[in-house]
Amino acid sequence: MVRKDAWKGVDEDNINNVSMEDFLKKTTSRNRRTLNRMKKNPRLRKFMEKVSKIRKENPKKMIKTQIRDAIIIPEWVGLTFGIHNGKDYRKVEISTMMVGKRLGDFAHSTGRVLHSGPGVGATRGSKFVPLK
Repeated sequence: MVRKDAWKGVDEDNINNVSMEDFLKKTTSRNRRTLNRMKKNPRLRKFMEKVSKIRKENPKKMIKTQIRDAIIIPEWVGLTFGIHNGKDYRKVEISTMMVGKRLGDFAHSTGRVLHSGPGVGATRGSKFVPLK
């Protein structure tokens, strides 16, 4: 049996049919508050309008954005976003399991730090490290 992804009881086939009212009932209070205050956040409102316009015209187009705090809604499943991480745009394709999370959760702004060996004079023990 093949496992199907589901978000809070809604399978991936029916996720696009979830209305905004049903989504607000099933999501967290923080997300409800953010989405209900869109009238007071013109940047987020313009972004939501831009996404719905692009979704109707060309759903394959990558939508570049720096709005990392936008909440992923069910209508966006299948769309591709270019999320800015401070340096470049990370390509993220929205799946069922991402609904209700923030865009910034999928484009990390910090990377892994890899340190090399100690430099000359860093510690007393580095005196005895042979230099090439």
